[in-house]
Amino acid sequence: MTALPPGAVIGILGGGQLGRMLASAASQLGFDVHVFCPEDDAPAARVAMKHWQAGYDDDDALSGFARACDVVTLEFENIPVSAVEAIAATGTPLHPGAKSLAVSQDRADEKAFLNSIGIATADYRTIDAETDIAPALAVLGGKGVLKTRRDGYDGKGQAWLKTESDISAGWQAVEGAPCVLEAAVAFEREISVIVARSSGGETASWAPPRNVHEEGILARSIVPSGLSREVEMEARRQAVSLVDALDHVGVLALEFFVMADGSLIANEFAPRVHNSGHWTPEACQTGQFEQHIRAIAGWKLGDTHRLFDAEMLNLIGKAGLIDPAMLAPNETLTLYGKREARAGRKMGHITTRLGPRKD
Repeated sequence: MTALPPGAVIGILGGGQLGRMLASAASQLGFDVHVFCPEDDAPAARVAMKHWQAGYDDDDALSGFARACDVVTLEFENIPVSAVEAIAATGTPLHPGAKSLAVSQDRADEKAFLNSIGIATADYRTIDAETDIAPALAVLGGKGVLKTRRDGYDGKGQAWLKTESDISAGWQAVEGAPCVLEAAVAFEREISVIVARSSGGETASWAPPRNVHEEGILARSIVPSGLSREVEMEARRQAVSLVDALDHVGVLALEFFVMADGSLIANEFAPRVHNSGHWTPEACQTGQFEQHIRAIAGWKLGDTHRLFDAEMLNLIGKAGLIDPAMLAPNETLTLYGKREARAGRKMGHITTRLGPRKD
């Protein structure tokens, strides 16, 4: 891919906070940004040069959007594959491609793909009916988590099954959707690897943060993770093998459970910039948003060297109604421009630099 010059147009499918931060990074590098999403007051659209307001099933609008852009990317993985195909039909480059999107949209396909390239996941069974659950639960050790195959995120579309008596309520909680039942994993901590890959196959990753979740939503990401260099390097190796296998261009996040012996069990991946990488712009030479723009624009990837130890704190719901004057000198606030603070809604984050890198 020929490197795009400043002034070229980058298109973003999706209007949320990730799109907003991508648009800001693209603008800093001299690009113009068009955002395509159905919402009329989306956070990303308000910082873009142009907002294409239409549904993801509007092929004519998608085609016009694509032709106005030099490259198109996406900010969330639940974009319909048909929308990606409509853009691809125009000849405008789209990164990441349909393969990363399709595999990540179905948890059963995702786990099968990860296993096929040598990345271990929790044992699982596919569930198509309530009667499938009891025998699967018995095989998986009597305890597991039921997850919808499609669309669930931030703890939504999931139900823990700790005994057979939980089956009926769990099935109702997922509304009878096709699911996977995953064996319970007695992990010691959770980490993620944020990795970028260019169209030429160059890769770069960041130090894996330790991630702390509350009620199924990421609360904090901390670097360093506290793990050995060997465990961190193995996690990064697996993430690179994933982006290579997908021929992925752009940033991708691969989440892991870390067992007490240091072995790794992959949870899931997101083919985009990720909440657990929000600390990277303030703590590293190159942050994940700039890196994603570099990758899709055909530029050389930036240096991911970590300059500071750091902690990222998500601002959920009314915690996002924060006075910037209350911040400490080593804290950086990023707000997402959302109009209403609702329970469970990500409103922004604070990155705290904990001092120069020590490890």
